[in-house]
Amino acid sequence: MSQDENMNQHEESAQNRTPSVAELFLAFLRLGLTAFGGPAMVAYIRDLAVKKHQWVSDRDFRAGVALVQTIPGATAMQAAAYAGLRAAGPAGSLGAYIGFSLPAMILMLALSVLYAKGRELPHIISLFAGLQVIVIAIVANAAWNFGKKTLASWHDVLLTLAGAAFIVLNGSPVTVIVVSAAVAPVLYRNVIGDSGANSSGIHCRPDSHSDFMRSTMRFGIIVSLTVALLLAALFFFHRPLFQLGFMMLKIDFFAYGGGYASLPMMLHETVQARHLLDEKTLMDGIALGQVTPGPIVITATFVGYLLYGIAGALVASICIFTPSFVVLLLVTPWFDCIRENRLFKMVMRGIMCSFTGLLAAVTIRFCLSVQWTPAAFFLCGASLIALRRHIDILWVVLAGGAVAMLAL
Repeated sequence: MSQDENMNQHEESAQNRTPSVAELFLAFLRLGLTAFGGPAMVAYIRDLAVKKHQWVSDRDFRAGVALVQTIPGATAMQAAAYAGLRAAGPAGSLGAYIGFSLPAMILMLALSVLYAKGRELPHIISLFAGLQVIVIAIVANAAWNFGKKTLASWHDVLLTLAGAAFIVLNGSPVTVIVVSAAVAPVLYRNVIGDSGANSSGIHCRPDSHSDFMRSTMRFGIIVSLTVALLLAALFFFHRPLFQLGFMMLKIDFFAYGGGYASLPMMLHETVQARHLLDEKTLMDGIALGQVTPGPIVITATFVGYLLYGIAGALVASICIFTPSFVVLLLVTPWFDCIRENRLFKMVMRGIMCSFTGLLAAVTIRFCLSVQWTPAAFFLCGASLIALRRHIDILWVVLAGGAVAMLAL
């Protein structure tokens, strides 16, 4: 038997192993307890779903990795949801999604309670003064990584600089994203060419499993309606919680490119547009998000708790994860049809370039909001060097926090 036949046989056997929703939930709950490292967790999700349990074929999982990099939301979270979707359908996707995110939400809620009670203590003030400059290094490193992947021509640089300048001048990230997507087909018309039969997307068929397509899209609509009903109830009975939930929905919906892409939107919505928090407090929440497992968007739990207590934390957490999950459900059956579409590739390139500029602008704004001392400069520089050398972000935050308590 040839190697290709062996691989196909393995993939067919993997697809026949259907776990229960409870099994998926518990497996991803255990994985979520140690989900440090952001997108790096995708490799561990593959080990769990493809190698260990053979719930998903390697071919399907590779397609899922390509998908989650082109839709909103935290990459690892979306990869977990995709693995659950392929393993046990829409309900399995929800089970994996909740299981993977639950440890981060619970720990962030606990840290938010401690923060609210102890942030005025001298040692805590020193700790977070250090963590704030470490956050600057983290965001700067993310901007650098975005730039390395996306800036390949003067067109990319133009969109990036324009987006950064607009944000520095207090513009809206939504405007940057929408305008970048709109001008991309004109800007890249001579840069991105046709790539085959599916470049028009007209003759492509969606996922061949019609039952899978119908059930997945139906489940996505049900989730959307459920959250819409929740927001409708909040609109009539607790308008501030409604506004918080709607804000988090918007942040997640425009977070293309992974969890870090949510930071420009979160900064704009919570600090600049609504004045719910100041920049230093948001930076504290981002820092806490780095010492919890799970994606950086879990900062939403921190924001929700500081504003409206446990109810705010729950509403913010639900709403920051819902749009990307629904998009995953609705897009998965059609992804093979659109991924090679020329217009889609041009729009996505424009959006990704805009996020490089947005992250660069967030770095600048955060730099302007902290009080710089020689020790702070040293800590920020050392943290950035450590991140560039691929030292795990958790150790950078923990070691930097310890130094801050002694030196700042």
